Amino acid sequence: MIDWLCGTFGFQPHAVHEDGKGGIAHAQLTLGRGMIMLGSARDGHDEFGQVQSTPTQLGGTTQSPYVVVADADAIYRHAKAAGAEIVIEIKDEDYGGRDFSCRDPEGHLWNIGTYDPWKT
Repeated sequence: MIDWLCGTFGFQPHAVHEDGKGGIAHAQLTLGRGMIMLGSARDGHDEFGQVQSTPTQLGGTTQSPYVVVADADAIYRHAKAAGAEIVIEIKDEDYGGRDFSCRDPEGHLWNIGTYDPWKT
């Protein structure tokens, strides 16, 4: 997933720590000045196992981040080429910005767009 997120959305690995069992204990991926932190889904045998699962395991989406990017159209094309399920096609929004929503190969919902609420 780290390779997919980096290749598709443009994240860069900041830190990646393997768990010694073939998974990721903790990873930090940056995009511009933003950062996400993630780890592999767990089987429930530790304190994170109850909260770090895939949407399929939980029966639905449990989060949907909005990632601010400079060029939503370019990332939309990368997402489609990478096999992302496009949930909402790319479009201009009434409130400003241009965005789309998609699911990654694990079923997580991502909202990608140019709307930046910090800009005036």
